[in-house]
Amino acid sequence: MNRLNKRQGCRHAQRELQERLPDIYPYVVADILRYCKPDKGLWVDLGSGDGGIGLELARESGSTVVLIDPNAEALGKAARKAAGAGLECRVLTVASCAEALPLPDGIADLVVSRGSIFFWDDSPEGLREVYRILRRGARAMIGGGLGQDYPQWARQEFTRRRHEDVRNRDPGAYAEFKRVRHSDTFKRWAQAAGLSDFTVVGEGARNPARADAGLGIWLRFTKE
Repeated sequence: MNRLNKRQGCRHAQRELQERLPDIYPYVVADILRYCKPDKGLWVDLGSGDGGIGLELARESGSTVVLIDPNAEALGKAARKAAGAGLECRVLTVASCAEALPLPDGIADLVVSRGSIFFWDDSPEGLREVYRILRRGARAMIGGGLGQDYPQWARQEFTRRRHEDVRNRDPGAYAEFKRVRHSDTFKRWAQAAGLSDFTVVGEGARNPARADAGLGIWLRFTKE
């Protein structure tokens, strides 16, 4: 199964997992804005899928948001959602992968990515590209999680379903699921990308019974 198919399968599973649970995107966006405090300008949602994070960012700001994803079908869905919400003038879609972003150096006032770094072919190269397109002083937040204010019961239930789904599909996939969400993995990626000043927050793949399950893991850095 190739990277795109894996990501499509993961997103389908997550949509099913979210059924009857609160929408995660406002909570994740609240965390992004709380930490990054981005200037109004051009913001990038990398690995956007059909726009869950990016459209919420556009709703919460006056910025232009660029949705970047290799899946043209998902981007088409995002564009239709943007039009339906009256955001089409501030939401752009670009079909591309993280390792070759078709944007100029220093153009982005914010880069965020939730849930896609685990599927990049070359995570350090993707992070180098993120750093390249950031303007000086702008921040990036890359990783995955449900938001620190997302209700605890919902985080634990979402996490329980997610672990159960991956474990039932393939024991090998479950081991990889945990490995790529470990803080040591994120640190290795950041160091290999040449990032000298970064912070890894949280620990992915927490036991669903833990109170902090679902908080996820994030790599945060600022372009000097």
